[in-house]
Amino acid sequence: MPKMKTKSSAKKRFKVTASGRVKAGQAGKRHGMIKRTTKFIRTARGTTTLSAPDEKIVKGYMPYAR
Repeated sequence: MPKMKTKSSAKKRFKVTASGRVKAGQAGKRHGMIKRTTKFIRTARGTTTLSAPDEKIVKGYMPYAR
């Protein structure tokens, strides 16, 4: 069997934590920050972990990142 390929876009955007969760950058912070509430900006700092269904999709893109 040949090796499976990793999606290059996925390996640049996601990391897998030690417990197996997928870490990703916070969405919705690229532009239009003036219309966002201060609370949204404050709570959307740093990174976030993906939900279980999204995690399953991303792990399929990165077969060796476990």
